[in-house]
This record gives sequence, structure tokens and C-alpha cells, in this order.
Amino acid sequence: MKTGETLVKTPKTYRVTPFVRVSNAIVGMLLRAGLPLGPNYLLTVRGRRSGVEHTIPVALVEHDGHRYLQSPFGNVNWIRNVRAAGDGTLRRGRHVERFTVTELSPVQAAPILKVIVNMAPKYVRDFLSVTRESSLEDFIDESPNHPVFEIHPAGQSVRGAA
Repeated sequence: MKTGETLVKTPKTYRVTPFVRVSNAIVGMLLRAGLPLGPNYLLTVRGRRSGVEHTIPVALVEHDGHRYLQSPFGNVNWIRNVRAAGDGTLRRGRHVERFTVTELSPVQAAPILKVIVNMAPKYVRDFLSVTRESSLEDFIDESPNHPVFEIHPAGQSVRGAA
């Protein structure tokens, strides 16, 4: 490796393991009960083929007064569903917020992805091919593999939803 070069890692392929299923179920129950678990919310979005609603815990990213949905695990099903639906709900306890999204271009997404890499735990960073030391150009190249959506409120929050 030459001086000044950035080490770029090969990304892991994300697989939903039994541990992930169990931990998502536990986190989901805690979020439904209204326990604040850091930046985590329950995302509900319509399936792109079935139209059936799917719910999964996700972490929101806040940066410069804006909120973002992002998948460090790549183009997983919920990302494809959000892209197709363009909207959904975020829930924590009885507070349910409807939203729409705008998918960011690689140039727009790169700084957000860099923020995520700088704050994410190691097991999350391992799914990305960039490191904390990577250049912004590396993040631009990586961002199509890890889509970023800006969240926009769709009307007022709904309280007391079932």
C-alpha cells in the first residue's frame, strides 16, 4: 500500500440469521411498548409486490437538521420496498409518523454515509467497503450499494394508532 492510499474493504453479504430474526422481534416488542432505544424506530412499508405491510426495526440518522433512512446492509428488501412505495410509517410506542422519502444521489448520499461510518458500531461498518479514513470520492462510489433516503413528514403525526 502506497503512502496516502486508503484501504478499501470488501463488503460482507448480509444474511438474515436466526439471531437477527430473534433480536429484531425483541427490539420490535420494546419499540412497540414505547421504550426509546437510541435512534431506533419501527418502519412499516408496503411490500413492492404483495402490497402487504412489513415492519422492521431501523435506525434513523439525523444530520444537519434532516432525518435519513439508510441501510448499511445494502439493497435489502425493506430498501426495495421503500423505494417502490415512496412512503411509510415510523413508530415508537403509540407515536406513529407518516412520511415520504426522497432517495439521494450518490453525491448527496456520500456525506451522510460518512457520518454513519463515523458513528456506527464495528459490526455495522464491516458491511461497508469504506472506512473512517476513506475519501469522499470512495463514499460516492460506495453509496449506490447502501441507499440513503431523506425522510419528509407527510402531514401531522398520528397518536394512539393501534
